[in-house]
Amino acid sequence: MVDSVVLWRRLVGAQIRSQLQYRTSFVLDACSAFLISFIDFLAVLVIFHNTQRLGAWSIREVAFLYAMSSISFALTDLLVGHFDQFPQKIRDGNFDILLVRPRGTLFQVIGSDFQLRRLGKALQGVFVLVYVIGSLAIPWDAGRIAMVVVMIPAAIVIFASVWTIGSCLSFWTTDGGEFTNAFTYGGNFLAQYPIDIFSSWLRRFLAYIVPLAFVCYFPALYILDKPDPLGLPRALEFSSPLVAVAGVCVAGLVWRFAVRHYRSAGG
Repeated sequence: MVDSVVLWRRLVGAQIRSQLQYRTSFVLDACSAFLISFIDFLAVLVIFHNTQRLGAWSIREVAFLYAMSSISFALTDLLVGHFDQFPQKIRDGNFDILLVRPRGTLFQVIGSDFQLRRLGKALQGVFVLVYVIGSLAIPWDAGRIAMVVVMIPAAIVIFASVWTIGSCLSFWTTDGGEFTNAFTYGGNFLAQYPIDIFSSWLRRFLAYIVPLAFVCYFPALYILDKPDPLGLPRALEFSSPLVAVAGVCVAGLVWRFAVRHYRSAGG
């Protein structure tokens, strides 16, 4: 495990040094990511231009959900966003190369790319979060501070697990990228809003099938000291780390099953 972490750091370090060789290009790309990300937040502002509240949520409370989801997803995109190119590895046979190397295939795929410019997306979410925290009367205590610290890593793991499971479709389809994007990029969009505004079937789907409600919604209820409009058990507000662990286990099993049944591009 320690060897894998050290090797991953070396791979990422080499990629970062390579990207910083062209600093003007890097800065422009990061700024572009920062500015483009504001389009999603503009959608939130447009919605609240026509209404005072979204269900039981105010604009600042929804902005808090938006900020936490955006930061978590941007960091996930930084770590595993290159899974979007994974179907191409299957089609052109390059995945076969990973099978003969002395490291796990999932580790090799994760360590194959690291686009530092994607930090621009996370920075945009940080700006919104700083503004929201300054304007919301959050009753800060040790528990809420700990929740903020825990919920972002847990959200990253949940997003990454969904991304990994979705990418496994490429082992059986010619290109499952668009389907996967519905749960990754689309999942980020859904996580930016309270799930109680969605229809009942979608709420169940987000809570129990693809657990995106645990990215922001349930932890935010505790941080904002807000009663759950759905009346769900309060224990769910503290369950994100457990869901993240479960997500890793499921993603690992699905990946292992997919690789075991892989028959090569020419098979």
